[in-house]
Amino acid sequence: MTADVERTAIRKIYRRLLPLLFLAYFVCYLDRINVGFAALTMNKDLGFTATVYALGATAFFWGYCLFEIPSNIVLEKVGARIWIARIMITWGLFSGATAFVTGSTSFGIVRFLLGVCEAGFFPGMILYFTYWFPARHRGRVVGWFMTAIPVAIFLGGPISTSLLVGLDGFLGLAGWRWLFLSEATPAVVLGIVVLLHLTDRPAQAQWLTPQEREWLTAELAAERSAIDSVRVYSLLQSLYNWRVLALSVIYLGIGTASLGLVLFLPLMIKQLGVSTLMTGFASAIPYIAGTVGMIVCGYITDHMGERRWNLFFTCLGAAVGLLAAALLGGSLWALAGLSLATIGFYGMKTSFWPLPSTFLSGTAAAAAIAAINSLGNFGGLIGPIAVGWLKDTTGSFEAGLYFLAACALVSALVTLLAVHERRAAEAPKTASMAPA
Repeated sequence: MTADVERTAIRKIYRRLLPLLFLAYFVCYLDRINVGFAALTMNKDLGFTATVYALGATAFFWGYCLFEIPSNIVLEKVGARIWIARIMITWGLFSGATAFVTGSTSFGIVRFLLGVCEAGFFPGMILYFTYWFPARHRGRVVGWFMTAIPVAIFLGGPISTSLLVGLDGFLGLAGWRWLFLSEATPAVVLGIVVLLHLTDRPAQAQWLTPQEREWLTAELAAERSAIDSVRVYSLLQSLYNWRVLALSVIYLGIGTASLGLVLFLPLMIKQLGVSTLMTGFASAIPYIAGTVGMIVCGYITDHMGERRWNLFFTCLGAAVGLLAAALLGGSLWALAGLSLATIGFYGMKTSFWPLPSTFLSGTAAAAAIAAINSLGNFGGLIGPIAVGWLKDTTGSFEAGLYFLAACALVSALVTLLAVHERRAAEAPKTASMAPA
């Protein structure tokens, strides 16, 4: 009887919450990465070198990282519905404002404010999943949710380059300006939908039966009680916990590698001699692999009830893929290495993000998840700036790819040395493994 209640409850939660949150994250990431495609013509129009572009583009991460923790604490206090809606509407407005920048200063300021507005969205979603999904389901739900990243890049390339080329000169505006305006509008619209549609907690979910609400509330309360029985961390204690610091280093390495690649991938492919339009389609290839890899990795880690070794091998795969791409530089075969790297980048998230909630709960979990994401996203500063500087210095992207491979390798090694998990807390129940 309990197995049937669990199966129907989890299925309803997937269908009610996941499509909307997936779409919101898709739009979020599209608004984050479209600057890479805009750069194909924007850099020339505004006179940006690779280094100047990287410094301006990565100003986003200063605002994003500085406001992550306070934003997630506010979400824990006021609820996800109101706070996620606020995040989406304001980031949409500033993403659209990028269309009106006139030089490096205004570009950097708008990117910084975009980061401030978006801060807390992703860690808020990870925290929100802990309100709705027992631990044994979180690898899969994180995998399905985060496929929005590779899908956004996969579809974002053709969409962005089509806008870039197709609307260039329309009403006297450059194509890259239309790109920002066009892709910002869905964020504002979806923010209003979130405000009307999202449910904060299971106890408020009238779309679940009383039996389902009772089971889910009891299940999540039991998990939290088991965590708190080991140790209850305060907000400050969670921020300097050695496991939180280790997870931050892991995410920093992967963040540096993945974000260093994504902002320059269109420019790397364009350097191979393909057209601007074909650059968008070619840029999508690694993210097809990443999408499939993320879903598969989510099912594997939940089915095994194991996070550490899954995390290690996906980080290692990212390092090997980047190394192969560097060795095959100048050839379209480099896309095979980049495809392996994206499987590693995105597959690792399904075993990584369930880890903080195995030893933290409540406000401590909210702060730690935000801190890990915030510190890890400093890779959004390190990776692109390093790749841009190495490109300007050496004249090619190969040195940058070697650097990114080394960062991913550090993540794999830290996982091997510092990540330990309580298998009993993560082990799946036989009844729970029916497809959602």
